[in-house]
Amino acid sequence: MQRWKATVSYDGTLFAGYQVQPEGRTVQSEIERSLAKMHKGEDLRISASGRTDAGVHAIGQVCHFDSPLAIAGDRWQKALNALLPSDIRITKVEAVAPDFHARFSAQKKEYHYRLLTCSQPDVFRRHYAYHFPYSLDRGALEEGMRMFLGTHDFTSFSSARSTVEDKIRTIYRFEMDTSTDEILFKVSGSGFLYNMVRIMMGTLLDAGQGRIEPKDIEAMLQEKNRIAAGKTAPPHGLYLYHVTY
Repeated sequence: MQRWKATVSYDGTLFAGYQVQPEGRTVQSEIERSLAKMHKGEDLRISASGRTDAGVHAIGQVCHFDSPLAIAGDRWQKALNALLPSDIRITKVEAVAPDFHARFSAQKKEYHYRLLTCSQPDVFRRHYAYHFPYSLDRGALEEGMRMFLGTHDFTSFSSARSTVEDKIRTIYRFEMDTSTDEILFKVSGSGFLYNMVRIMMGTLLDAGQGRIEPKDIEAMLQEKNRIAAGKTAPPHGLYLYHVTY
C-alpha cells in the first residue's frame, strides 16, 4: 500500500464546497468518485489540507490517499484528470511516506484574495474576484494588515459555527499588490480557522473605507468575539494558493 500526495486546482464556482455533503456537488466527492473507478468500484477516502467553502477556489490544495495500485505519479495525474470534470485538475501526484498527512503535516498555508476595483463589473471575472468599486485608503489597508501579523487568538475572526477549540494562529506575511485593476492580497500563516481569511478581508475593507481605524483590529483580536469584527467577504475572491510541508 502506497500513500500518494496530490496537488489539486479547482474552480469553486459550481461546487457546494470541498468536503463531501449529503446533498450538493463537492470537490472531494468528484475526486473520490474518480478514484473508485480506477479501483473497480472500491471506495477510497482522501484527506485534504483543509476545507474550502462554496465558491472558494484553489490553486494548490493538497490531499492524500492510499492505494495498492502500482502506478507512477505522472500516470496517476493523467488517469485522474481523464476522469475528473474540467473544473478540477490534478497538477501533481507524488509518493510520500506512510506517516504523511495532508492536514496534520502542513506547516504553512497561503491564501490569496482578489479584489476588482474598476468602476464597472467585469462579466468574465464575476466568479473570480470580488467587485469593490469604492475608494480605499492604501495606507489604512497596509496598517490594518500589520495588525494581523504575529501570533494571536483569532476567535473574533472565525465563524461562530466553528467547533475548533484552539483558535490561536500565527500570521507570517500579509501584503497586497496594486499594480493592476485588481488588488491582490496575499496572506500566509500557520493555519486558518473557518472563514478566517474572509472575515479578515471584510474587516480590512472597513479600515480602507474609514469605517474603523486600523488600530481597532488589535482591540477586535483581544475581544475574542465574532461580533467584534467586520463582515465576511464573499467567497469567490478567495483562493487556497499553496500549502508548505
